[in-house]
Amino acid sequence: MERSIKHQYFFAHSPEKVWQYLTNSDLMELWLMKNNFQPVVGTDFQFRINPIESLNFDGIFYCTLLEMEPFKKLSYSWKAGPGEGKITLDSVVIWKLEPTAEGTNVFLEHNGFAKEENLGFFDGFNHGWLEKFEKIANLINA
Repeated sequence: MERSIKHQYFFAHSPEKVWQYLTNSDLMELWLMKNNFQPVVGTDFQFRINPIESLNFDGIFYCTLLEMEPFKKLSYSWKAGPGEGKITLDSVVIWKLEPTAEGTNVFLEHNGFAKEENLGFFDGFNHGWLEKFEKIANLINA
């Protein structure tokens, strides 16, 4: 069964301001994790954290920037596994920004959790992405 994470968050800031936190590598490190992100479609990059043995995860998310429409949409592949090139999670993260009179609605969709072995990732990300929205809010409001 395919599982999908969908969240929405409102920021009382312009799409341009929010976009910085989704596409600037230094800002992304403050709320997400260490990375070598470059805002160029087709570019491979990584997010890195400590390995998580219970998830059979080596701590590296292998990503490729799939789509970028400045201030509106951003998507990238999000792959992970136990190491040595083996991938057990093959997912996609999609960000959409929608301007409002008061700020920006941000929609997050994270797809690709069909395998039973990915249930731990799904559970962690489902809650974790909400925490990441809060981190962005704290940073952007500081």
